[in-house]
Amino acid sequence: MADPSSYRPKPGQIPDSPGVYKFRDEHGRVIYVGKAKSLRQRLSSYFQDITNLHQRTATMVTTAAAVEWTVVSTEVEALQLEYSWIKEFDPRFNVKYRDDKSYPSLAVTMNEEFPRVQVMRGPKRRGVRYFGPYAHAWAIRETVDLLLRVFPVRTCSAGVFKRSAQIGRPCLLGYIGKCSAPCVGRISEADHRELAEEFCDFMAGHTGTYLRRLEQRMKDAASEMEYEQAARLRDDLEALRRAMEKNAVVLADATDADLIAVAEDELEAAVQIFHVRGGRVRGQRGWVTDRVEAVDTAGLVEHAIQQLYGDEQGDAAQSGGSGGVPKEVLVPALPSPAEPLALWLSDRRGSQVSLRVPQRGDKKDLMATVQRNAQQALALHKTRRASDLTTRSRALEEIATALDLDTAPLRIECYDISHLQGDDVVASMVVFEDGLARKSEYRRFQIKSFAGQDDVRSMHEVISRRFRRYLLEKQKTGEWEPDQQRTAAEPGNGVHDQAPEGARHDARHDTEDGSPHGADEAAGEPVGGPIDPDTGRPRKFAYPPQLVVVDGGQPQVAAARRALDELGIADVFVCGLAKRLEEVWVPGDDDPVILPRSSEGLYLLQRVRDEAHRFAIGYQRSKRSKSMKSGALDAVPGLGETRRQALLKHFGSLKRLRAATVEEICEVQGIGRRTAETVAAALASAAPAAPAVNTATGEIIEEDDRTAAGTAQAAAGPQHRGKST
Repeated sequence: MADPSSYRPKPGQIPDSPGVYKFRDEHGRVIYVGKAKSLRQRLSSYFQDITNLHQRTATMVTTAAAVEWTVVSTEVEALQLEYSWIKEFDPRFNVKYRDDKSYPSLAVTMNEEFPRVQVMRGPKRRGVRYFGPYAHAWAIRETVDLLLRVFPVRTCSAGVFKRSAQIGRPCLLGYIGKCSAPCVGRISEADHRELAEEFCDFMAGHTGTYLRRLEQRMKDAASEMEYEQAARLRDDLEALRRAMEKNAVVLADATDADLIAVAEDELEAAVQIFHVRGGRVRGQRGWVTDRVEAVDTAGLVEHAIQQLYGDEQGDAAQSGGSGGVPKEVLVPALPSPAEPLALWLSDRRGSQVSLRVPQRGDKKDLMATVQRNAQQALALHKTRRASDLTTRSRALEEIATALDLDTAPLRIECYDISHLQGDDVVASMVVFEDGLARKSEYRRFQIKSFAGQDDVRSMHEVISRRFRRYLLEKQKTGEWEPDQQRTAAEPGNGVHDQAPEGARHDARHDTEDGSPHGADEAAGEPVGGPIDPDTGRPRKFAYPPQLVVVDGGQPQVAAARRALDELGIADVFVCGLAKRLEEVWVPGDDDPVILPRSSEGLYLLQRVRDEAHRFAIGYQRSKRSKSMKSGALDAVPGLGETRRQALLKHFGSLKRLRAATVEEICEVQGIGRRTAETVAAALASAAPAAPAVNTATGEIIEEDDRTAAGTAQAAAGPQHRGKST
């Protein structure tokens, strides 16, 4: 790490004039390029007390080992030189927008003997007319398919074209009228080029004249009683109108403009651009960038404009599509000063460009739409961060540093307690390995050692049961001897010595959102730990986590730590994530660990906590639904769902079934005498519930009504939200 004072220029060396400067590292690589109206004022700001600098700026100046500059005559020249150097050197500390995908464009190869219409990606080529870019390639193909009926331009590859010319027979499109078949001489080179020019004019927005001409030809054919020709022209008009409907009019004054919107947070920014030509949206693209330099919204807009128009020349209205520079560029914020950027755009266009922020009317409304697209793009990009290995590694390292762990927690388990006013208390265990959810190892627990609401005691029970199973697995393999530690598994400790509910639960049960827990297991991938030699199945609790996260604050964290201490497990770290302020609590500390809101580590902990909460709520709701549908017949041993339904259908209600004799019950198909006696005895021993009262009418609700209402309510789904702390 270099000291900025070691390469600071001497006083008076830096000129007080416009220019562009470069910071280089110790290897001579350019790491940052910037421009300034006054080089002296701008560069002096980098060499102040480093504690006063933005964190990213401080990182840049301590990474650099030298600074150099070039004086220019105007700010417009500085803007142009800055863009050229950024493109040439690709500095690591400059904002660089990158496409989240390669956007396709509709291209017409006017540089070929027989122009071809096709989908193109990547850099633009000389002599090719571009329209777009489009969000999806299929949108281009749909438009082209409609237009080929009217403009049967060649769309085949060079190989197909050459082969058709050799055999003297056109391809299928030539036979169905969607290609003029220049390969076999059905149309001359000049006529085919004129057809391609008409196609380009229509795509560029010059539609009114052509439609009127086509409509007049249709009327002329009809007046001359050429009805078949008139019908073909009518269908052509309909195809063109359908193609035009795909680009709705958004600006009534037929404006040519580009609208640029920015959505940002402290780490990243997303840019969305709408290309409006002739009042219609002709293309859309989006970029995302890491905010590696301290720059505001206006600065992000300036960088986006440089990248968008740096290689463009000419008027967008003349080039067609999204190429060239439009008459208007609408932005959410203007750089200060804005005049140099506007002059630079005007120079590239060849005429004046209006660079401004829309204040009212249709343009402001459309800018709001572009802004929403930018916000959605940023949100989507952040959801994809979980699949990025570098981001996950950084998140795990941040957690390890914040919690003072020896190594990054490659396996994280999170626990959450859920209940509804103290009833149906359950817990969830979710597993994240290397920053990714491993749903095949999720487990669910029922709280069994006590009744009622006590989240701290529930957390102690769940942690004890899960890690007791871990010790039992180690005991089977000889890695642990029970005599080594007197654990909470001994009788009398208040916790049942039995497998957790999650351990008995088949891993292939679906989660609330339908994702099968056993997806990896079903695919043949070993999950959950070493393979059991007796059963051939993975041991469900054989792997310990490096980090246990509980949903809650100090009390829940202390209960989890106490459970581990009672079992003699000291190599598993525990922390809690409190919802209110997103504070991270660790055992024995009176003050929480505060992770920055922009931290990838905090983002990962939040995802783990939220997933545990979702899983617990889903299990609690399913249990609640089952309890609502349970009745007196559920307790009858050996009586399945089919025969229960048959009994209720035969007698009509549980009240009538309770009053029936054994002989009457035997009359139901599938019910033998022994089963009938069991049903009669079970119903006789079950005391009828106290009558319920309708609070609205004061009427007593019969048992049959309560059963029907409960069944209907269960079928409709629970209308509550599980409470979790």
